[in-house]
Amino acid sequence: MSDTVTNVLVVGIGGQGVLTATEVLAEAALELGFDVKKTEVAGMAQRGGSVTSHLRFGPKVLAPAIAPGEADLLLAFEPAEALRWASHLRPGAMAVVNTLRAIPPVVSSGLFRYPDDPLASMRALPIRVLSLDASGIAREVADVRLTNTVMLGAVSDLLPLGADRLRQRVEARFARKPKLLPANLVAFDRGRQAAAELAVELAAERAVA
Repeated sequence: MSDTVTNVLVVGIGGQGVLTATEVLAEAALELGFDVKKTEVAGMAQRGGSVTSHLRFGPKVLAPAIAPGEADLLLAFEPAEALRWASHLRPGAMAVVNTLRAIPPVVSSGLFRYPDDPLASMRALPIRVLSLDASGIAREVADVRLTNTVMLGAVSDLLPLGADRLRQRVEARFARKPKLLPANLVAFDRGRQAAAELAVELAAERAVA
């Protein structure tokens, strides 16, 4: 068991499975004996609204909210939401971002302007950014609703929880829905594979730079 607190920020748009993904991560951490705190912050869970979930686990966690500059991992289901919360990452931390643009109502209504290139803006920050078309992978497997499972696979090797344990939690969640289980396991594996390949490419680019 890690002797430090791990801070994970999960963000996206309502209907993308942000809260479900956080629950799976929290369940895996509890199984390992970690103290776990999670909370939905600034969340509008209705479909289309911004949703943000904080998850902290370790030997002892005193509060659920992650302070700016202290997140170890940003799991973002949407690029603009990723950029909006990138300041919560500590220097050198990792952001795993789904490239699908899901325009929230605050943008479509004209209240806010969607960033021209949120991923480029993030890469200018002192953090690492791993971007993948998780929604595209989900569609290839079966259905775009598997995006959250693809994203769980993508971060499974980046957390002190173990990829196998996270996969088991996905399996347990769909144990009573046998028709959905095979596709979710494939989605998890595809997300993990895609992230591993992208991580190798990212390391190579950093070495050249």
